[in-house]
Amino acid sequence: MREFRRDPVIGRWVIISSERAKRPFAFSKYEREKNNIEECPFCWGNEKFTPPEIVSYRQQGTQKDTPGWWIRVIPNKYPALRIEGEVIRQAEGIYDKITGIGAHEVIIETQHHDKDIYELELQYVEDIFKIYRDRILDLKRDIRFEYILIFKNCGYQAGATLSHPHSQLIAMPMVPVRIKQEIFGALKYYEYKERCVFCDIINYELQQGSRVVIENNDFVAICPYASRFPFEVWVLPKRHDPIYEDIHSDELKNLATIMQIINKKLNLALDNPPYNYLLHTSPLKELNLKHYHWHFEIIPKLSGVGGFEWGTGFYINPVPPEEAAKFLIEV
Repeated sequence: MREFRRDPVIGRWVIISSERAKRPFAFSKYEREKNNIEECPFCWGNEKFTPPEIVSYRQQGTQKDTPGWWIRVIPNKYPALRIEGEVIRQAEGIYDKITGIGAHEVIIETQHHDKDIYELELQYVEDIFKIYRDRILDLKRDIRFEYILIFKNCGYQAGATLSHPHSQLIAMPMVPVRIKQEIFGALKYYEYKERCVFCDIINYELQQGSRVVIENNDFVAICPYASRFPFEVWVLPKRHDPIYEDIHSDELKNLATIMQIINKKLNLALDNPPYNYLLHTSPLKELNLKHYHWHFEIIPKLSGVGGFEWGTGFYINPVPPEEAAKFLIEV
């Protein structure tokens, strides 16, 4: 069974996906990532252990679902959502639900089993962010989808079940509440000041300086003023744009560069921590959000979320972002 169920109090959607329980170690208490290259389904030579690839960047003359690729996109073997079917909205008493339709893809970022992005050549890192753009452009043609989230779980504590470097994409038939909140807050700021709040953040942080970790011609990485977690980093484009897939080809290299440097700094400073990163971009059918600004959020998993956080929505961060930024600059 796969379906979305809506919380009638705050409007949050939950995916009920019983098939996800079939994943290896789905409910294990222990770290059990597959570190054996021979058993890893994401390594060269093991393509038969994955669903057929959707697209890949590969060496000329090599065949689909064979070695020779350097980035490979496949359907998730244990998808949270299924791409087949219609979006059917139903009521169940006072509750609302939607059929569990969507796309769930895995982006295998490299053929190397144990290399994080800071250890790859820059051109291959650039291709990772290029294929994100390509997949969004392809899937946004499906009128069933309202939002696409790209994210990465690195390390068991961050939600990864396989250690081979990979990220994921989920396309959904609605816009998540978290994104709606962000867009609504940005809209209120825009209505009051007639400026993008993210652009103002970028300009102020570059002027003030204490929370900027690194910048280049196109991007800036900051530890946000109200960081929820220790060493949380945001990467924002300096050029105002609400839509990630509008990224220019010449900007991809600078995005890859800054993400690679931040990844290396976090790994060196924090001894290879588990982490998540996620891309926040405009909903697929809202293409003229002057008040919004796409960005990446990078969150090392250094502290747990306890009862206070769950009960209030507040976060307790023991590391001021100014100190985190200073430490990362000096690494």
